[in-house]
Amino acid sequence: MKFTENHEWVSLEGDIATIGITEHAAKQLGDVVFVELPEPETVVAKGDEVVVIESVKAASDISAPLDGEILEVNDKLVDGPGLVNEDPLGAAWFFKMKLEDPDAWADLMDEDEYKELTE
Repeated sequence: MKFTENHEWVSLEGDIATIGITEHAAKQLGDVVFVELPEPETVVAKGDEVVVIESVKAASDISAPLDGEILEVNDKLVDGPGLVNEDPLGAAWFFKMKLEDPDAWADLMDEDEYKELTE
């Protein structure tokens, strides 16, 4: 698992990345009440806003951590946005994408670098 400065986690299997937000981000947001997911088959560039997430405290955007195409979204979050608070690093993934360049994943932060960022 790798991390972004925007508090997203990215896991990789082959050239398919799964993206969610970290426990730190979920705690900062508070109780999540709404999630708007992208459409599958959407081609995105690193930094594009692809998910809207709203909590009792604030609204936030989740950006694409790398270039690629959205393959699948986690529809469970639409009906149960609170899952983001319950299991941010597992069942509450937002989307899966086919990476344009799977080697770019190596440029993301490892766990130690992310811990340093959040301290």
